[in-house]
Amino acid sequence: MLSPVLFVLASLATEESVERITVQGQYRATYVNEAPTSVSVMTRDAIDERHGTHMEEVLNRIPNLNFSSGSSRARFIQIRGVGERSQFVDPINPSVGILMDGINYSGLGQAAQLFDISQVEVYRGPQSGRFGADGMAGMVVLDSTLPDSEFHGHWQLGVANYGGVEGGLAVGGRAGALGRVRLSIYQQADDGFIENTYLQRDDTQSRNERTARLNVWSDLGSAWQLRSTAHLYRQDNGYDAFSLDNTRHTLSDEPGEDDATIKAARFALTYSGADSYVAEFSYSVLSADTLYHFDEDWTYVGIAPGWEYSSRDAYWRDRTDHSLEARWLSNRPLDLFGVTTDWVVGWYGLQRDEQLRRQFMNWDTGNDDWFISDYESQRQALYGELTQYLATAWQLTSGIRLERYRNDYLDSNNIAVQPRDTMLGGRLSLSYFPADGQLAYLTWSRGYKTGGVNAEALGKAQDNPELEDYLLQRASFAPEYLTSVEVGYKYLNADETLGLNLALFTQTRDDVQLKSWVNRAQTFIGYIENAAAGKTRGLEADIRWQWTPQLAWFGHLGLLDSEIEGFVTEDGLDMEGRDQAHAPRYQANTGIHWQLSDTVQATVQVDSKDRFYFSDSHNARSDRHTLLHASVRWQLEDWRITLWARNITDQDYATRGFYFGNDPRDGYEPNTYVQLGEPRRFGITFNYAM
Repeated sequence: MLSPVLFVLASLATEESVERITVQGQYRATYVNEAPTSVSVMTRDAIDERHGTHMEEVLNRIPNLNFSSGSSRARFIQIRGVGERSQFVDPINPSVGILMDGINYSGLGQAAQLFDISQVEVYRGPQSGRFGADGMAGMVVLDSTLPDSEFHGHWQLGVANYGGVEGGLAVGGRAGALGRVRLSIYQQADDGFIENTYLQRDDTQSRNERTARLNVWSDLGSAWQLRSTAHLYRQDNGYDAFSLDNTRHTLSDEPGEDDATIKAARFALTYSGADSYVAEFSYSVLSADTLYHFDEDWTYVGIAPGWEYSSRDAYWRDRTDHSLEARWLSNRPLDLFGVTTDWVVGWYGLQRDEQLRRQFMNWDTGNDDWFISDYESQRQALYGELTQYLATAWQLTSGIRLERYRNDYLDSNNIAVQPRDTMLGGRLSLSYFPADGQLAYLTWSRGYKTGGVNAEALGKAQDNPELEDYLLQRASFAPEYLTSVEVGYKYLNADETLGLNLALFTQTRDDVQLKSWVNRAQTFIGYIENAAAGKTRGLEADIRWQWTPQLAWFGHLGLLDSEIEGFVTEDGLDMEGRDQAHAPRYQANTGIHWQLSDTVQATVQVDSKDRFYFSDSHNARSDRHTLLHASVRWQLEDWRITLWARNITDQDYATRGFYFGNDPRDGYEPNTYVQLGEPRRFGITFNYAM
């Protein structure tokens, strides 16, 4: 971890002059230092200083936020130690959602490309009152850059080591009667960070990703406005990440793929012609076709004759989402029992259809086999929120959300179930504004996520007599609830050179949904089980100080203490009192931003993360690590040239880990196997403003 002196010094400032940043993830746009919740914001400048092309490249900057790979791009996020780490056979409900331009990308983190994203907002703690079942532990909100009335744009070209190349174009402005328009197109590719020594190739983990976003703001008369959004994302990536020797040298004879085609659109209609309210109506649709497959044995035929096996596992998953929402917000406070009150009321509906085709090795027959499932999820919610101005400096916010789900599931093992339930969440926040630029708050919030069925376990129960009773007892799992109490303080001084956001929290999880596994002779059966409870408590701090007009320091710190209660694995491992998975006890990011001249800026920053457990079903852990990053930017009229580097000291660190036997050379003795994160990356990027 960073030394206390270094952290205190480096955590007293910001990479830019402290400013009032507006966040969009609340019902109403508000300043980040006036929101009674723990939220961190990465602006466009902060993203560029790390040359963040994808969300996974900047997330270590956020306190108490972790992510998992197990693929070519990180798809799943954990906040305060809560969140999924992977998806294989069964449908899942992510604990941490992703919202991009108002479209729900939860579970599809690979699409979170950052070109022309104006800022990333990370809300920590239960957000179900605002976002529903996908926001139990928190929410990540990404917004595209807004167009001006005047034409503006830029193009970007860059090269990097490991064969990295990128190109992007973003333009926007007024387009006659159509309104304000913004279009961005971006593509990046690299060879990946793996050398397959068996195939003598260095591109089996290659990445080739393209994205396009279009946003149109149209005025339909004096009182109506329509925002139309269209997204297209294409990923053609290799997947060859795991080595029997835990190095960047693999032995796979059938390297995998991690492909995705995602199309999405949203139409949001706003009516502002009434005296007392604003009405918002939105419809969005998302179609995601993905292929994820890998060499299951990680080796080649002939590595250990008589001991080896050879197989691959492939998942074709097609998902379609349709969502509708209607919301009314007051634009003139009303008098409610003598108290000035703003209000919000709304309805939300989601229809999600997901089809899976899996090709795998059936060890009972010794041949490839197929598994097919069809999952239909329906959710409907009613919600409301009141903001009451109790006195000059006091404000009370109370929100509630009632959500009903029905999940229809059918598969080729003749498992047909329809789990359903009603969930209740929300928040209660008391805010105190002692002076301009200061906020003290106390927030109680409750989040939730849906229950479901362990269809894979049910299907395998009949084929495993010794496990049948055990698996049948875990046929389904109940909804999980997360309750949080958070106290916070936010400060921004009068000249906006010093800013502080501080939050202390304690959280309790009820009916905790934990992923567990049965491992028998290279056969893996995954299932979710409700543990009795779980607890987390900790601290989050974002501190920013513009020390001089030329020099600024910044720091972000997360401290976390978590534990599991009432959970024993299938092989008898008692996890009582152990830390939750992907829940490091500390995370820190700190650095310095220096304006060397009118045209040259430099940034140096450090990420530090404690070790953490990879899973709730075994005790394998990562190592602690510290990563160093730097960038230098030259602004030459309309040109900007950036030299950047991440992980300068080329540290090896893990982003995903498993514990089982997979090496025939040692008789399949259980070992910890890890996927390594990004090695040293460096490059140069050219931007031209139009």
